Amino acid sequence: MTDQHLSSQYENELHVVSAQLIELGQRVDKQIFQAIDALAHSNAEGARQVLAAEAAVNALEVEIDHEITSIIARRQPTARDLRLLMAISKASSNLERVGNEADRMALKVLAFIGRGAPGALPLQKLSAAAKLKTDLLSRALKAFAQLDLPAAVAVIKEYELGYGVVDEIVGQLVNDLIENPRKTSSCLEVISLAKSLELIVDHAKHIAELVIYVVHGADVRHAPVEQIESLVKQG
Repeated sequence: MTDQHLSSQYENELHVVSAQLIELGQRVDKQIFQAIDALAHSNAEGARQVLAAEAAVNALEVEIDHEITSIIARRQPTARDLRLLMAISKASSNLERVGNEADRMALKVLAFIGRGAPGALPLQKLSAAAKLKTDLLSRALKAFAQLDLPAAVAVIKEYELGYGVVDEIVGQLVNDLIENPRKTSSCLEVISLAKSLELIVDHAKHIAELVIYVVHGADVRHAPVEQIESLVKQG
């Protein structure tokens, strides 16, 4: 077998595992959307669909890790390819955790629907916030797929902004609790849902940071944005 043929096979293996990561991201993105849509429309069936998707998401994460381990064992990749494979593994783990948050949201939605959804709670606002958060996650995944440094930096810069809408929702719910203690259970569940959205933003940021790790070999998880931008500009 020629070196060129081996190289072609190796490139195909990298492409396959990268495509699996994108598929995992799409599955998780759908879970989040369904969970929030179920809350906004009191749709118990939609929440159950989120939970039903959990097994497939978990299985795909395991498959990705298995494929990565197999590639490393067979190909002994160079430094950058090894960083790419490690980053795919880490991104896959982040996405699986996002899927777990979607499952938690779905369970809360079912409990919430079971007690009836008071119209005074900001369900539509929460749904709008969820779309902003999933958009950030989708952009992080796109940046990772294309190893797009400017796009990754943009996601990291918007990370802090991602908390604003959720904080506003939580503030409104706290005021509702003060004014009407009878809403305690419902308000606390919606606050918990809002906090799950914050965790989704965290995972989006982590995936964006992995882009810089693959390209530059630098771990920027705790670096200020200014330092990250400087690193990217240096090429």
